[in-house]
Amino acid sequence: MRILLVEDDPLLGDGLRAGLRQQGFLVDWVRDGAAAERELGAGDHAAAVLDLGLPVKDGLDVLAAARRAGTTLPVLVLTARDAVADRVRGLDLGADDYVVKPVDLDELGARLRALVRRAHGQAQERLAVRDLVLDPAARRVERGGVKVALAAREFDLLHALMLNAGRVLSREQLEQHLYSWGQEVESNAVEVHVHHLRRKLGAPLIETVRGVGYVLRREPGAA
Repeated sequence: MRILLVEDDPLLGDGLRAGLRQQGFLVDWVRDGAAAERELGAGDHAAAVLDLGLPVKDGLDVLAAARRAGTTLPVLVLTARDAVADRVRGLDLGADDYVVKPVDLDELGARLRALVRRAHGQAQERLAVRDLVLDPAARRVERGGVKVALAAREFDLLHALMLNAGRVLSREQLEQHLYSWGQEVESNAVEVHVHHLRRKLGAPLIETVRGVGYVLRREPGAA
């Protein structure tokens, strides 16, 4: 799961990035409001962690502008501003969650997973499609009650397909889920990961939609 981190403090930002990476998140980090506004508008991330006291442009102004532009990306505000009025304003301007620093990293990860889950209409933490179950927190996959060992990017690709079950995702969309900034992407990387998933989970699960991308159907043969 690819997350945008907006934090100008280098020490805190480095710690947040490292802690989220340990939980399996891909983290792209920017340090000022102008960069944050640009990246929020690009729509390349599953969610964002947004500080408010930013150089160039304040975080609340960034958030308000993004919502006016129609950005639906889940945004968790993480800030030292703890007054009730600040929390109310942040939520009213479009924040999906508002957390006061310092925050436990496990709690931050859980809140981000919940935001992404709700954005995709999922009520439960564990995703289930047919006899396939994926637990994002434990990074565990079972099929028919049997654990299936997956590499990190195989897990992330399956997670993306299950979050969007029934919806066709293009190769470019899947690459956005699998790679953060600076990571080299082989031209056939998605195809290779899909091949490995089919070998481990069973070929019929992931369907190729020729010329479009890949889809995990909720029911066999469903359109």
